[in-house]
Amino acid sequence: MLHRISYCVVVFTLLASVSAGQQTAAGAAGQPPADQSRKDAASQPVESKRILGIIPNYRTFPSLQNYEPLTAGEKFKIATQDSFDRGTVALAVLFGGEGQLTNANRSFGQGAAGFGRYVGAAYGDFVIGDYMTEAVFPTLLHQDPRYFRRGTGSGWSRLEYAVRQIFWTHRDSGGMQFNYSEVIGNSTAVAISNAYYVNNRTAGDATSKLGIQLGVDMASNILKEFWPDLERKLKRKHRQNTSTIESN
Repeated sequence: MLHRISYCVVVFTLLASVSAGQQTAAGAAGQPPADQSRKDAASQPVESKRILGIIPNYRTFPSLQNYEPLTAGEKFKIATQDSFDRGTVALAVLFGGEGQLTNANRSFGQGAAGFGRYVGAAYGDFVIGDYMTEAVFPTLLHQDPRYFRRGTGSGWSRLEYAVRQIFWTHRDSGGMQFNYSEVIGNSTAVAISNAYYVNNRTAGDATSKLGIQLGVDMASNILKEFWPDLERKLKRKHRQNTSTIESN
């Protein structure tokens, strides 16, 4: 639990570091027409498939312009890419290690065998959650699992937009509706996880897990929305540092 709360804290810290420049960035981003916007979005570093080099980013889409719904196969492809990305495995190792350090599930034990169980459980959480929220329920309920980046407007308006997409999503046929895939999908994943988290099977534990998972997904949306701004800032700082070193 703690590692997921820490993840949310890191996201909001990163957001604070770029929010001051959002008004300027928004004005620049709102200028291109539709075709040029898609071309520019495709060339931006954010379209690389990992955020911060580790967090999978396969279901982010640059905009809603010329919207085309996904087929069932495409939804399962996104879930598969997210689930079996090396970043997902790395996150499972990190989260599993943190879980063992805090003795989050005593039944897993310690030592190498215990570490393996922690990592396996963490990875199982990722895979089950990805398939439930990005493939199974979006296919059954005809909802789009992608995050459509806004990219324009003030920092607060973009933050509100990112948070809202957890609860309000796009239908394959067009229009918006409550994000049943996110809520029911994560609820299903939590229920399945009771099979291997034997120390945390109460209703209170399940409610807490669901709330934390929704919070983590919300933080992921915020990262996806602001990652281009953060990446530009990091690259600019790197260039400045490089120039300073070379001048010395």
